[in-house]
Amino acid sequence: MDGNTALAERVSAAATPREQGRQVLSGVRRPAPALVRYYMLISVLTGPALIVLVPYRYFRYRTLRYQFDDEGVTMRWGILFRREISLTYARIQDIHLVSNVVERWMGLGRVQIQTASGQSGAEMTIEGLPDFEAVRDELYRRMRGARDPRTRLALSAAGAGPAISTAAADSLQVPASRELAEATEALRGAVAELRAIRKSLAEGRDASA
Repeated sequence: MDGNTALAERVSAAATPREQGRQVLSGVRRPAPALVRYYMLISVLTGPALIVLVPYRYFRYRTLRYQFDDEGVTMRWGILFRREISLTYARIQDIHLVSNVVERWMGLGRVQIQTASGQSGAEMTIEGLPDFEAVRDELYRRMRGARDPRTRLALSAAGAGPAISTAAADSLQVPASRELAEATEALRGAVAELRAIRKSLAEGRDASA
């Protein structure tokens, strides 16, 4: 039993969906062995290029790591030329789950993460994790949480940090509520002035008549 299978079993035995999500995106994870088999298969289909693609993809699989924490996700791979991509949950704009026929047959899928960087393609592609649907769902939850102060505080309270009261979360909404109240009052004032002007014009026309 490999580490990914053991993790999937622990996730399925979790008490709540939120606990499942925390286990899915926790610590350092490496791809399942099915990914290297998929790499070899698609390399063979490329013909003569497999001479280059087989060793490249093999070492990519051997060095590929995903690190998840409360702030974001980091992807690392490479031997001679190490590459690293780090994204915070707040930067994520969209998430797509894609898989071709061979990937579905092998129980694989790719989670493509897009940001506002202007790139046409995905900024990061997470592949080789058997619980890719759970990874996508938890990334969505954390992406929304990074944009919502209330949810961000809840995520912090659920982790190792100190608990944060509901009153503290509510205090974050005070400036926005005050600005909304001021804008509403200003609109009411403008409407009242327009009504007064219209009334004066109507009275002027009646007097001239």
